[in-house]
Amino acid sequence: MYRSHTCGELRTSHIGQTVKLAGWVQRSKDMGGLTFVNLRDRYGITQLNFNSEDNAKLTDEANKLGREFVIQVEGEVIERSSKNMNIPTGEIEIKVSELTVLNASKTPPFTIEDDTDGGEELRAQYRYLDLRRNPVQEKLRLRNKVALETRKYLDSVDFVDVETPMLIKSTPEGARDFVVPSRMNEGQFYALPQSPQTFKQLLMVSGLDRYYQIVKCFRDEDLRADRQPEFTQIDCEMTFVDQEDVLTTFEGMIRHLFTEVKGVDLGEEFPRMTYAEAMTRYGSDKPDIRFGMEFVDFNEVTKGRGFGIFDDAEAVLAINAEQCAVYTRKQLDKLTDWVRRPQIGCKGLIYMRYNEDGTFKSSVDKFYSQEDLAKWAEAANAKPGDLILVLSGDLAKVQKQMNELRLHMGDELGLRNPKVFKPLWVVDFPLLEWDEESERYHAMHHPFTSPKPEDMHLIDTDPGKVRANAYDLAMNGVELGGGSIRIHDRDIQSRMFDLLGFSKEEAEAQFGFLMSAFEYGAPPHGGLAFGLDRLVATMGGSESIRDYIAFPKNNSGRDVMIDAPSPLNEEQFKELNIKLTL
Repeated sequence: MYRSHTCGELRTSHIGQTVKLAGWVQRSKDMGGLTFVNLRDRYGITQLNFNSEDNAKLTDEANKLGREFVIQVEGEVIERSSKNMNIPTGEIEIKVSELTVLNASKTPPFTIEDDTDGGEELRAQYRYLDLRRNPVQEKLRLRNKVALETRKYLDSVDFVDVETPMLIKSTPEGARDFVVPSRMNEGQFYALPQSPQTFKQLLMVSGLDRYYQIVKCFRDEDLRADRQPEFTQIDCEMTFVDQEDVLTTFEGMIRHLFTEVKGVDLGEEFPRMTYAEAMTRYGSDKPDIRFGMEFVDFNEVTKGRGFGIFDDAEAVLAINAEQCAVYTRKQLDKLTDWVRRPQIGCKGLIYMRYNEDGTFKSSVDKFYSQEDLAKWAEAANAKPGDLILVLSGDLAKVQKQMNELRLHMGDELGLRNPKVFKPLWVVDFPLLEWDEESERYHAMHHPFTSPKPEDMHLIDTDPGKVRANAYDLAMNGVELGGGSIRIHDRDIQSRMFDLLGFSKEEAEAQFGFLMSAFEYGAPPHGGLAFGLDRLVATMGGSESIRDYIAFPKNNSGRDVMIDAPSPLNEEQFKELNIKLTL
């Protein structure tokens, strides 16, 4: 037995007992005759006491211990003379009688501390060392608890956990597939699933009724803080349900998770907002509703005054940053530089201060009188001390830009408290979106999303106005999950493929198996998939999902720890009958 207790377990009630501990050396301190060593494992830290008066040889051995040495000790639990009430074991220490070095360690490239001196790339290269740090382990424990409580809840409402294949057929689902060559089927390829979408629908056709899976998904797309090439979904599907059934079931799941994992009551029934309303008020289909600063349409109060930037724009939008008229010219210039960054793409920023004396000062005083600016203030419901920020341009583009500016101001003003959680259902998405480049419609969610029955009459005459039976759950500006009521009728599915520009042959080649299944009594069905990584990161108060994944990729899709992806050798290419053209 390497240990009788963990390094976070011992208390004053154990004083006098002889115990064994094993773990890593956090740090040591030679006090001249007395040496103290902090021993760490995933459960905590225990102080070890080596006294040269009791055992000089043992104390000499302790002085040779380096950071991250793996050791085993045996000794008596005694009361500490200098207590540390900041840790659970801070009232006791171990008077060591035996020391065994189980494995020595090189000096680590960064300190294994809560606040480390290691940069992100260095810690990614030595991820196995970074994982020893408490903050990272806490994130993985949070992930584990969320997954465990998810299973408990779904099991309690009769969902069945079913595995679906990882090697599947390549089908268009919005992102590029990762493909896998088949040695046994020369010249043919599998794809890794972007989601188990078609399989979960087939499980509903099979009569399983309620399915779920905590499953890996793969998408070859550009990465950012909340994206990874491989990610995890809580994937769910139900039969004989409408939208209300799905929303009620999974609102219950999210409530359960926040109550059991975070001790947070999410309050009343989750608010709902249509996609159109979300875009009008926030410029986002996943708005952060922890704070106000909603968009104000300034078209009427700004146009016709000879200011071309407004007069020539499709849309003029404003937000009211309350009590920010104190912003200096330097702060406003910095804000202007921020919106001009390539990621935002604005040409500039117009502002208006509502001074405490009731006067107005704007960056366009040349074109707008005090009376004009008073109308701005009225439209924005501004009060003395407020700051109005204005952007203009094409509607879709300026909505996106203003959303980014709103979130940035929310951060600057401390309005996005990571310990506050505000869920929102966004419903009634458009079924289709027009792509100018390909000059055809694309499914906003995926090709299997059903149209709203009341909009079916528009599907041939005005498909852009057809709303989808689709819904997303947003929280704190993050899309936690989304889903829809699916098409379960072959004729409607065929019409959908026609709208999306699939020929009959293409539709049959790619989705013939699903279309055939629909001819054998497919029930009405729908579901929802949550991004587990995003859900856990949001619960943990983080924007990045990487620390909630044991071995994440960087922004280039690389695992710098194992140096992947990497080249194959020539023999592997020969086996697969593949030739590189690079």
